[in-house]
Amino acid sequence: MVHLDYRDTRPIYMQILDGFKEQIATGVLLPGDKLPSVRELAASLAINPNTIQRAYKLLEIDGWIATMPGKGCFVSRNQKALQQEIDRWYAALDEAAENLAALGITTEQIIEHLKQPERLQMPPLKP
Repeated sequence: MVHLDYRDTRPIYMQILDGFKEQIATGVLLPGDKLPSVRELAASLAINPNTIQRAYKLLEIDGWIATMPGKGCFVSRNQKALQQEIDRWYAALDEAAENLAALGITTEQIIEHLKQPERLQMPPLKP
């Protein structure tokens, strides 16, 4: 289930979009898994169904999900969408590294920062 943060500056449909992308990318949702219907999700999140519809439409356009008329929305088996998301985040990481370098931070300092698993909430990097 997607969780909304009403203090987040992103629109609700973007939070839903990003929430499903994260769940698909991390394997919480697997190819072939059925997403909740627009009505079900709208009711459980207490938001307008049009907001869910907008998020689902964008997920479908980007290849994350596929809609089967009369059956619902399912996680797509398309790995292209996942690779595009990875590439987008690597580009953001590259931009952040460039900005840090402009501030005088060395590559070694950036690497040491990334090796801190408690900061990233992920397993430590392998040597």
